[in-house]
Amino acid sequence: MSASPPGQMNHRQTLEALSGLLLVLFVAMLSSTVVSTALPKIIGSLNGSQTQYTWVVTATLLTATATTPIWGKLADLFNKKLLIQISIVVFVVGSVVAGMAQNAGELIAARAFQGIGVGGLQALVQVAIAAMIPPRERGRYNGYLGGVMALATVGGPLLGGLIVDTSWLGWRWCFFVGVPVAIIALVLLQITLHLPTVRRENVKIDYLGAALIAAGVSLLLIWISFVDDTFAWLSWQTYSMVGGTLILLALAVRVESRAPEPIVPLPIVRERNTALAILASLAVGMAMFGGAVFLGQYFQIGRGYSPTEAGLLTIPMMAGVLLSSIISGRMITKTGRIKPWIVAGAIVLVAGFGMLSTIDHATALWYVGVGMFAVGAGVGMSMQNLVLAVQNTVALKDIGAASSTVAFFRSLGGTIGVSVLGAVLARRVTDQITHDLAAAGVPASSSGGSSSLNLGALPEAIQHIVRAAYGDATGHIFLLSALIGIVGVVAALALKQVTLRDSLDLPAELKAAAVAADAIDGAPPIDQVDGGAATKQR
Repeated sequence: MSASPPGQMNHRQTLEALSGLLLVLFVAMLSSTVVSTALPKIIGSLNGSQTQYTWVVTATLLTATATTPIWGKLADLFNKKLLIQISIVVFVVGSVVAGMAQNAGELIAARAFQGIGVGGLQALVQVAIAAMIPPRERGRYNGYLGGVMALATVGGPLLGGLIVDTSWLGWRWCFFVGVPVAIIALVLLQITLHLPTVRRENVKIDYLGAALIAAGVSLLLIWISFVDDTFAWLSWQTYSMVGGTLILLALAVRVESRAPEPIVPLPIVRERNTALAILASLAVGMAMFGGAVFLGQYFQIGRGYSPTEAGLLTIPMMAGVLLSSIISGRMITKTGRIKPWIVAGAIVLVAGFGMLSTIDHATALWYVGVGMFAVGAGVGMSMQNLVLAVQNTVALKDIGAASSTVAFFRSLGGTIGVSVLGAVLARRVTDQITHDLAAAGVPASSSGGSSSLNLGALPEAIQHIVRAAYGDATGHIFLLSALIGIVGVVAALALKQVTLRDSLDLPAELKAAAVAADAIDGAPPIDQVDGGAATKQR
């Protein structure tokens, strides 16, 4: 048996470290899913609005999106283990502050800080796994990743619902509950994770590019949140915000093209498979975040179920993620082919959204469940496999940047998706409530100025109108998701076939040492195993 090449961990070390990385991933996913069913109660107790409801989610996604490329680039330059641990600490601090928030504004700010840690975790876990597991075996481990993410997405809504419905806990524990798990992960990784550090001189981090991208996206999302409500579509505010967005993003492209260490490497983005994976990831991001956020609201406000019941009702979507991610991961490892599963996932995703686009406040629950299962299955077959496809088209030295770039655009898709869908939902709900109140002869002032999400403060007659408005409007936002998902199908179909590599694409100095070690045991040189080109195109 040949020795493990320098820079690679043996099988036992890999499994031990993987347990810590999976726990980290669980914590990151739990931070979003645990509040998905609890948000209506949380925002209601803070007397927040539908716009603030959306921004509690968007703030985390936005900062995670802006910082993910930075974490990924840092992983190409500094110690990956230390960066993961720093991400966990930032996440823990953000969670504690969010749990202590006294109003919706404070909660949004804390969630934004928490998102910085989430951005690190979602990028660095992928990078660490890519650094210690050969690509040919990575499909199976991606199946495990999908399983853990499914556990977080299934258990999160249920846990959040139980916490909110338990009087002696309260909604604040939705944020506190992840803290001990994160601390355990921190200690576990300190003991088990051992990755080599390749230090480079004259390191330059593209903070200006990251700031311009974050500012451009933020300005766009602020415009989406307030247009047609606070100001008109054709107004000076629209012209200034949209124009400012275009200027900031154009400057970001210019900076990225000139930066020695760009946050989003344009040469990598211009590669066909990477560019297509980015397009597909935008659609998957909308599904992953938008589905969980607005389905929880649909069941509670639109259908009148408790947070715990809403968590149970979202199980079909999570079951779809669990089954499809594990099955597709194992089949990819067995056959080495990635594209068929990505294409199938994109198609099933659109079909699921198509079903959900027809729901209203009286739709049969079994029908909603089938649509959710299809959405979950589509996410499970495509989300991790898009990253895997990109990792097998770039050199090892670029895996950190490439992986984080795909994660960046997936998170960006989720950020824009939640913001756009939330804005559309808010407009339709407001219009429907205003219309139904007028039809019922009830003056709008009867709501007492209370937020429409604080149903307990509304008269029973108005509660019924609000529930019907939310239930009926939810289908329209999923129709938008289905239309955007078609872009993902086209991108998946255009992907070139990629066969998984059989070995790590090691740096030259490590390859030489590995060849010498293998020669002692009579094993074939790494270059012969890898075939030189590393990536085979069919």
